[in-house]
Amino acid sequence: MAHDEILKIAPVILQVAPIRWMSLTQNMPEDFLSRPPAPNEWSVVDCLQHVVDMENWVFPFRVQAILDGQDFAAFDPESQGTPISARKSAGALVAELNILRVDSLMLLRKLTVDDLSRQARHEELGIVSLSELLHEWIGHDMMHMIQAERALMQPFIQGSGPWQRYFQDYVA
Repeated sequence: MAHDEILKIAPVILQVAPIRWMSLTQNMPEDFLSRPPAPNEWSVVDCLQHVVDMENWVFPFRVQAILDGQDFAAFDPESQGTPISARKSAGALVAELNILRVDSLMLLRKLTVDDLSRQARHEELGIVSLSELLHEWIGHDMMHMIQAERALMQPFIQGSGPWQRYFQDYVA
């Protein structure tokens, strides 16, 4: 994807995420949203908390680090993410993401095509560009939305009787 194209598309896609999360979670029972689809799988709330953590501590920080020519560390969600005991409700997480995303979008709208070639060293991955980081941010956001939707599908797949065979690609 061309640099000018990613600068136009990134804010559009990232702006939609809080709206999608709200649509997915509003009016849903909290215990349903907190239920993991299978052992060692993330629930909807787990996915949403992770996206909020990344917005709080990772993506905007990394954009600024690359702009400043500073290297940055890897992020381990298991050891550095919000502990399960401190997790908020889905509604509170969506509200927090919405606030954080507004600030992130302001940061992204300041970027220029020339900025996308800037690089820094990621602790585990080596040299990365700002363009690559933006692609990863969008892919990461979308991946966890799909993961959350897949988690919500599981009880419906299990209850679909003979139609279960049509869902084989989606079983957790």
